[in-house]
Amino acid sequence: MREYLTWRRWLRSGVAFSALAGATFLALPQAAEAAPIPAGYSCVGACGTLGADGVVTAPPVGGSTYQYVSTWGGTNGVGSLPGVGGTGSPTDGSTLSTPVFAAQAGDALNFAFNYVTSDGSGYADYAWARLVTDANVEVALLFTARTTPGGDTVPGFGMPTPAATLSPASTPINPGATIWSPLGADSGRCFNGPTAGCGNTGWILSNYTIAAAGNYKLQFGVTNWNDTQFASGMAIAGVTVGGKPIDPVPVPEPASLALLGFGLAGVAAMRRRRKVG
Repeated sequence: MREYLTWRRWLRSGVAFSALAGATFLALPQAAEAAPIPAGYSCVGACGTLGADGVVTAPPVGGSTYQYVSTWGGTNGVGSLPGVGGTGSPTDGSTLSTPVFAAQAGDALNFAFNYVTSDGSGYADYAWARLVTDANVEVALLFTARTTPGGDTVPGFGMPTPAATLSPASTPINPGATIWSPLGADSGRCFNGPTAGCGNTGWILSNYTIAAAGNYKLQFGVTNWNDTQFASGMAIAGVTVGGKPIDPVPVPEPASLALLGFGLAGVAAMRRRRKVG
């Protein structure tokens, strides 16, 4: 079992602490200020919007910013996939969902992602993306990305084969490169050193062809594995459907629904008056 650092327990619990005179203060990474997720997106756990930050450069598609999910500040029981991961169990994490969007058969679903982990392979955190219907029924598990000491990070060991086509197809980790503010106090850290699987994948392009017309949404998640220490996260950028950014399916606002109700009531009243006349 890994040694739990006292300063980290204090930091996560929000307890303030001070140093005695002459003591050496611990220098923690300075977190970049993240913006909220886009309107219509939803998050359980820790999500946000950032530009180039640490080892995560500006994305290759979709502009200069990206969305992210992280286990730092995550929620217990969130961010994992049921029955996925092999020996062990998930603990806490985060899930980000896009708005519901309409797609046609044959539409290309494209985006870029970058998996970043400070954990080692003995505690193999993982991230994922999947396409679901507007009723949250899974259509395709697009990919999983997992801490691994060697070989491809996507899908990583003990994980399903991705349904999406990835570019580049080979996805080894960039070892030891974990400076990224969404990892919180774990930014720049590696459990068991860079040869144990910590680092980042760099930006990877994901492409998937939607088979049937319908209303869908994308979900992205990340989970800690076997413990809650040494954070992992994923950046996501440039989501397009049929070559266009996601266009949410419009939902009538309450005021619009009320006006519609008044209109229907007026039509019914006119019909009654005509019958009486």
